[in-house]
Amino acid sequence: MRVLVTGGAGFIGSHIVEALLAAQHEVFVVDHLSTGKRENLPSGVPLYELDIRDAAIGQLIKALKPQAIIHQAAQVAVPVSLRDPLFDASVNIMGTLNLLEGCRSHGVERFVFASSAAVYGNPLYLPVDEKHTLCPLSGYGISKRTIERYLELYQELCGLRWTALRYANIYGPRQDALGEGGVVAIFIDKLLSNKPPTIYGDGEQTRDFVYVKDVAAANLLALERGENQILNISTGKASTVNELYQLLRREVGSDLEPVYGPPRAGDIVHSYLANTKAAEQLHWQPQFSLEKGLRDTVEFYRKAQK
Repeated sequence: MRVLVTGGAGFIGSHIVEALLAAQHEVFVVDHLSTGKRENLPSGVPLYELDIRDAAIGQLIKALKPQAIIHQAAQVAVPVSLRDPLFDASVNIMGTLNLLEGCRSHGVERFVFASSAAVYGNPLYLPVDEKHTLCPLSGYGISKRTIERYLELYQELCGLRWTALRYANIYGPRQDALGEGGVVAIFIDKLLSNKPPTIYGDGEQTRDFVYVKDVAAANLLALERGENQILNISTGKASTVNELYQLLRREVGSDLEPVYGPPRAGDIVHSYLANTKAAEQLHWQPQFSLEKGLRDTVEFYRKAQK
């Protein structure tokens, strides 16, 4: 299958590209390299340095004739979406609509969309399943939910087949520890630099940490299964931030104790997602335990540091 991956030079996108190549798909990447890195891509993968908001996207889709688009490019920082909602919406809503119009005009058959657990807001029950009330607390969450609704519309308008994957907390190699990096990357960066990381609150807040290679596998399966479905991609297990830190400290071989700071305003205390529907629709299950995923991630950062 000819597949165009947006954001394919980024953390998640580059793992999806590798998985696609391993499955013998023909892969093209669009990434304007604001956070993505050319070196994340295997050699020989065509990279088009282009913003998804650019009008040239339609012409690129016309020229490449992809059968499917896996859409990972996004503005992903929740604080940015609150501070600058116009920018967030321009990328996450208008940029995605630009792609969807390219699909409508040039016959793309399948669209796989990176959505987020941010669409749920504060959980009313756990684990959170796809039937849970949607009450996003940020422009980022609103933008993801908006595109889910647009996907339903484009299915009606042009028969576009789609799957939306609501990601839990993804971690793994190539995640940036700077800026809005995930907590795993931040903790590893600090520990390898022999600096105590900060845990906000008491560390007993829970999250659902899913390994990036499992996420990539779900995206591949969504090319063939889960048509017109919204699916949680998660481990279905809750881990506290304290548990995560202790696992990482043991893996790194550090005796550093964390610094505890005040809770961050607006942080959700407990969250983890049910993945039963993804198992049914995609025949997908996460293959990496948290311990195994963290071991591989620490090994990656050790090599990168050297």
